[in-house]
Amino acid sequence: MLYPLQTKTRDLIDLSGIWKFNFENEKEEMIAVPGSFNDQVVGHDKKNYVGNLIYQKDFLIKEEMLLNEIFLRFGSVTHVAKVYINNELVGTHKGGFTPFEFNINKYVKEGENRLKVIVSNKLDYTSLPVGNYSNENGQEKVDENFDFFNYAGIHRPVKLWIKPKQHIDDIVITYEVNKNNAKVSFDVKTNVENPKLKISILDEKNTVVSTDGVITNVRLWEPLNAYLYKAKVELLSNDGKVIDEYTEEFGIRTVEVRDNKFLINGKSFYFKGFGRHEDSYIHGRGLDEVLNVSDINRMKWLGANSFRTSHYPYSEEMMRLADREGFVVIDETTAVGLMANFGFDLIGTTEKKNTWEKINTKEAHEQVIRELIDRDKNYACVVMWSIANEPSTAEKGAYEYFEPLFKLARKLDKQKRPCTFANIMLAPVNKCLASSLCDVLCLNRYYGWYVNLGDLKVAREKMLEELNLWHEKYPNKPIMFTEYGVDTIAGIHDIDEMTPFSEEFQIEYYKMNEEVFDSLSYFIGEQTWNYADFQTKYGLFRVQGNKKGIFTRERNPKSIAKHLKNRWTMIPNYGYKELVLEKK
Repeated sequence: MLYPLQTKTRDLIDLSGIWKFNFENEKEEMIAVPGSFNDQVVGHDKKNYVGNLIYQKDFLIKEEMLLNEIFLRFGSVTHVAKVYINNELVGTHKGGFTPFEFNINKYVKEGENRLKVIVSNKLDYTSLPVGNYSNENGQEKVDENFDFFNYAGIHRPVKLWIKPKQHIDDIVITYEVNKNNAKVSFDVKTNVENPKLKISILDEKNTVVSTDGVITNVRLWEPLNAYLYKAKVELLSNDGKVIDEYTEEFGIRTVEVRDNKFLINGKSFYFKGFGRHEDSYIHGRGLDEVLNVSDINRMKWLGANSFRTSHYPYSEEMMRLADREGFVVIDETTAVGLMANFGFDLIGTTEKKNTWEKINTKEAHEQVIRELIDRDKNYACVVMWSIANEPSTAEKGAYEYFEPLFKLARKLDKQKRPCTFANIMLAPVNKCLASSLCDVLCLNRYYGWYVNLGDLKVAREKMLEELNLWHEKYPNKPIMFTEYGVDTIAGIHDIDEMTPFSEEFQIEYYKMNEEVFDSLSYFIGEQTWNYADFQTKYGLFRVQGNKKGIFTRERNPKSIAKHLKNRWTMIPNYGYKELVLEKK
């Protein structure tokens, strides 16, 4: 799927702004789009409402627009959207974090038109993320199977994209790098039979460097040193006139997992960065481009080079920014909460259920893999697909569930990126049934916090023991942490640095982890949990949300930020393990 851009042949109309809004059968009010509804309304019942949300917006169609193809495009609607124009159902989309669009020519008329979107924030055992839905005496409730707040609404831009009748639908870019040269291939999809195409590759100075796909003296996309080419694709008429055109930016880099290393452009890369959330005050999970830029700059200030889109696809705007800034991204699906016995205590509930017999998320999981790869396939910043976060892979049936999903992802991605999932502590090496599917072992571990609280000596021993067991079982798979951290309340200090929740303890915890990381040749990266404090559902373990951030939710640094900055700015993007082990 192409990102909506205005070109010489295409127009773009942004419908962002103030919309009419109401809960089902309730009084109409105003709401801002894009944005979560939860923190724009006031009152506990409204913020935590479960059910249908009704959005309405009037828009204008000009006569000349009807001569072209008019598409209504949503960046994302969380979680289910039924779209109506002039009271006619245009289409439905399920899945709250990927874009979708509809051709609306037959639904619109010249002049004023009314757009209505009925949004559902319900989650159940067929949806991703997973939620436990109930309806008692008309009172709907969702108990989320995940540790973040179920923000909902029209979260990303809504746009009218006017394309020519004959137009380009999609562009798939692949390439081969041979020393200083690259051969780029384009699979262009159009709505024209036997299309006549002209493709030019431009450099960052907008100079044409190739018309046959061959780039000599190619500039590679590097971590924190991005270089983006442009593929200008023109659809031509039989007499050579341009019917439609679209320009896709793309970087050229190679990715390979070999010899316990993660290689970018043939060099061993070390991940420094974060698990994150799209989460901020008032906006909730709604697109905030100011926040995106601010977060990228804060990550760069710390010396980070990567992040994981935990636990859902982030906005296209953030992905384009990461591509431009050179951030390395582990791109994750919405498959969070695949655990029927989910609980904050990490030991499950008293009523034990087999996850793979209880849930029915296969269809949703296949859909999000297709839509994620379709959207992000051309981004150089995306170096690995994460198929799920913390699924219950210690339960019988896990391999049978995941094997076809990994196979699907590998089939769909023409750039053949590595695939993984984030493994939970409840599925250690001797219990996890699906880790053999991964190219890289990504572990979420909390030694010294959820286990061995405050006893960092024992935590260090237990962590090192587990990591060595993983390496013994999978001697050719590199290992990284995609989560590790401790809840820390900004401003809490203690002369005893082993006091949980204090800023001093957070630093000691990170130091302990880093000693282990630096001792292992096969360990290739550290992504903390979390970049910033974030809102969660209510629970005794959560006081105004999860406090594991390096920054507060307001984006103020905790004491740990300086420690990480000192560490990460000294770690090169390439060759770190060779360097540190050589010194030892």
